[in-house]
Amino acid sequence: MKMDTPKQFLEIRDKPVIFHSIMAFADFFEDFLPVVVLCKSQMKRWQELCRIHNFTLPHKLAEGGATRFQSVRNGLSLIPDEGLVAIHDAVRPLVSRQTIINCLGDAAKYGSAVPSTPVVDSIREIVGQTNRILNRETLRNIQTPQVFDAKLIKKAYQQDYSSSFTDCASVFENAGNTVHLTDGNVENIKITTPYDLVIADALMIRNISDKKNSLL
Repeated sequence: MKMDTPKQFLEIRDKPVIFHSIMAFADFFEDFLPVVVLCKSQMKRWQELCRIHNFTLPHKLAEGGATRFQSVRNGLSLIPDEGLVAIHDAVRPLVSRQTIINCLGDAAKYGSAVPSTPVVDSIREIVGQTNRILNRETLRNIQTPQVFDAKLIKKAYQQDYSSSFTDCASVFENAGNTVHLTDGNVENIKITTPYDLVIADALMIRNISDKKNSLL
């Protein structure tokens, strides 16, 4: 992002990105108690942002680790062993209600649910000094929330860390479990660059307009 402010704290529509991400779930669940995982150095900043933006939603805080793997494991330590757990990137504020429904429904049935969308670009793999085309029909873009049976994912996170763990699904799979793919939404982008902020802002404006029109 090339900014001093962590990307989850950058503002879109006058609110930090992470607040939008949390509220996507809070608006769906009646009794919602999220676990927010932050590095220790950002804890005071988080409290200040909650005060400034009057963010009063009850939540738990977990201290992040040196890797995503450690951060997720720390967060999982604060949840019960029974039920489903949804693990979501703080910088995906545009997850849709339908994606959440898809993930929860499929995870209850299969033990896991990972949202995905088709790959629309041509993809090439670099092999040594050359490259080759891949069949995009067999590839998927992976998103969050990744939803799992709580007991299974907590057990998976007891294994040793590997650099091959790029997301929760890879940890779950390496522990011998099967990852079930479900439908995501293309707007559910991960804000990583300044360009993504512009796109997310435009999509939020469109969503607000759609909601207003639906009430006419």
